[in-house]
Amino acid sequence: MADTDTDTATITAVRTQARELFGRLLELLETGDIEAWVDLFHEDGVLEFPFPPPGWGTTIKGHEALLGHMKNFPEQLDVRFSDVVFHETTDPELLVAEFTGTGTARATGRPFHQSYVSLIWIKDGKVSRFKDFWNPLVTVEALGGLEAIARIVDN
Repeated sequence: MADTDTDTATITAVRTQARELFGRLLELLETGDIEAWVDLFHEDGVLEFPFPPPGWGTTIKGHEALLGHMKNFPEQLDVRFSDVVFHETTDPELLVAEFTGTGTARATGRPFHQSYVSLIWIKDGKVSRFKDFWNPLVTVEALGGLEAIARIVDN
């Protein structure tokens, strides 16, 4: 029975650490500290967008690529995240989160309201894989159309 208690305590600790890490990821996006955000990923960490806007890749791997992809985020969107709901899985290193992003596109002044579902795999206290599901049409509309999305990625 003691092993079961130890296993449960370990699983609880891993889940707690994963949730805290996820909260930190959202906080850093809100404050625009992209370098610190990237540092929460393993060196070969992966960010995936299964349904990206036109012109975006579906997979970004490694610190340099992550920084290159995300560096313009703070200049584009003023966003706050809320309504975070976690769903437990049988794998304590896999975090499933639903949440909302609300704010304004800086260039257009248009409102931004996005619903997300994210799958985040965490190993040794850092993100190894972050699979982000969201509606690209919301982002395209807020930022001013497909041409604006292309400029963001090209810069």
